[in-house]
Amino acid sequence: MSHIPAPDTSVHDLAHLAARLTLSKRAEDVILLDLRDLEGVCDYFVLATGQSEVQTRAIADAVDEGMRARGIRPWHVEGYEARRWILLDYVDFVVHVFHARAREYYLLDKLWGDAHRETVAD
Repeated sequence: MSHIPAPDTSVHDLAHLAARLTLSKRAEDVILLDLRDLEGVCDYFVLATGQSEVQTRAIADAVDEGMRARGIRPWHVEGYEARRWILLDYVDFVVHVFHARAREYYLLDKLWGDAHRETVAD
């Protein structure tokens, strides 16, 4: 059994998988924003919230490990040192893992308010 995604795996499916991986570490308020109709930098944002710096890192680690197990590595990573806002950039989609206070401060949900949103739950 291969862990590499099938060639026909859509970007939406991969972004949704990343969102589900955040839930494995009890991320809260997990949202998938569809940016394809907007002048965005990618097709999708995954937004997830942790209640502590330890949980924020654990959520980001779960996404990174889960995607790597499928042969998918981030192109760019930021924020691991501070653990307030960890960004995993997979080019076509970006995972944003926020500490609760950082998410309230940056309000990406509102900044990209015109994007179609999909709430992701277990």
